[in-house]
Amino acid sequence: MLKPFLLLAVVLLALGLLGPTHSIPFTDSDLASEESLHGLYERWLTHYMVPRGGLLDNYDKPHRFNVFKENVRYIHEANKLKDRPFKLALNKFADMTSEEFRLTYAGSKVRHHRALNGGRRAEGSFMYKDAVNLPQAVDWRQRGAVTGIKDQGQCVAAVEGINKIRTGRLVSLSEQELVDCDNGDNQGCNGGLMDYAFQYIMKNGGITTESNYPYLAEQRSCIKVKERSHDVTIDGYEDVPANNEDALQKAVANQPVAVAIDASGQDFQFYSEGVFTGSCGTDLDHGVAAVGYGTTQDGTKYWIAKNSWGQDWGERGYIRMQRGFSDSSGLCGIAMEPSYPTKSESHATIMEGNLRHKL
Repeated sequence: MLKPFLLLAVVLLALGLLGPTHSIPFTDSDLASEESLHGLYERWLTHYMVPRGGLLDNYDKPHRFNVFKENVRYIHEANKLKDRPFKLALNKFADMTSEEFRLTYAGSKVRHHRALNGGRRAEGSFMYKDAVNLPQAVDWRQRGAVTGIKDQGQCVAAVEGINKIRTGRLVSLSEQELVDCDNGDNQGCNGGLMDYAFQYIMKNGGITTESNYPYLAEQRSCIKVKERSHDVTIDGYEDVPANNEDALQKAVANQPVAVAIDASGQDFQFYSEGVFTGSCGTDLDHGVAAVGYGTTQDGTKYWIAKNSWGQDWGERGYIRMQRGFSDSSGLCGIAMEPSYPTKSESHATIMEGNLRHKL
């Protein structure tokens, strides 16, 4: 049986598909007493928990209230800091401890899986190594190469992007197929290794659509007939040279790129807006898609990353992360493990018959 916080996570994943919501605002007066904090907590419960009905029957309110209080105080104090260009918010993760959040939403262990499988493959080709005169800013969302925010993994975001660039068609692809069918080295996206997802798509001969094989927020048996629906294909994939943000920029200037980051800290858990410069390490545990980059008016450089925690996290599901970090690995290790799928113009075709919904 799922633990309460894991059950909560699964239900939140489903609710995120209904559309964006807003974090719960609060003021100093809400933190003034135990009574006022409890009132804030009840507002949070009404906003995030009441729609889930019976889940409250197995919900340890006294314990969760204590966790909630600590998180509210952390958010409140963090937002007082004047030298941080980002803000935190009281979002749907407010009753989860940092450890629960890490295990539920940032549980991939890239280094562990790399070690088990011989490490990152030797440096091979990098088609964008000679790219020059890069644009000052790129946003693949504006170019129609990014599907909407999903409450699920990001293994397919880079594939969706290159398919749009090469074919002119934006097709939402099935994360559930990867979860159910790519259960070897990568175990869906749980390994955090986008390279293995690309390898699966190549070996399988393609991947089907989201509408044909919808996301269920849990691993089930692979549906072979749907796995054989090769709606979108790729030719291969390349690794961006590690620990090189300049190389990553060259790649992102040309297509969305899959990256792994350390997303387990409280600042990441409650990120709301602005350019993230918060505390994080390089223990890569979460996969996102770098879909652009830019610079703020005050000169702060940033990456645009598409996350998978729903539209009510961050900037409607996205985060802007500091670019040009002092460490070569990039902020939160974003430059350590980037990779992207390849698809040539000559092979940029989609079988029309496979684009219809399949039973």
